Amino acid sequence: MKYLMNLSYLFAIAIYACGQESVKEVNPSTQKSTMAKIVKTNDEWKKELDAETFNITREKGTERAFTGKYNDHHEEGTYTCSNCNLPLFDSEHKFESGSGWPSFYNVADEDAVGEINDNSLGMMRTEVVCNRCGAHLGHLFEDGPKPTGQRYCVNSASLKFEKSK
Repeated sequence: MKYLMNLSYLFAIAIYACGQESVKEVNPSTQKSTMAKIVKTNDEWKKELDAETFNITREKGTERAFTGKYNDHHEEGTYTCSNCNLPLFDSEHKFESGSGWPSFYNVADEDAVGEINDNSLGMMRTEVVCNRCGAHLGHLFEDGPKPTGQRYCVNSASLKFEKSK
């Protein structure tokens, strides 16, 4: 019973925080493949990552809303992949979405972030991943601010931060 209550609670949060009006069609064959890939086994990743980061980035988990270290973070710099340090997002593209997760309206480099159709949890969403190591970052929605209208809803555990010098 407790398991069902927890599952219902997580499902409700996912719908509330990451709901969307439309879904962007993504064709995996159009993903950029010019970047050198990092390929490791789950055992190798487990040795390098803490349990939460492994769960989120390698098993497509999510952190609870409003708990991530970068949700209310406002320093200037670059957000990189927590698994391979690839630059993903610039602080100048970060905005307060109210969703409980760090949100960005653009990527640092379009080659860095890949998009995959995600039909899990009975929803149609676009998953975003690191194009170098395949780490799950979060999801992309079409309800962000101008100029892009996009909202990259990202887990803090999938990110590291490098302050501007």
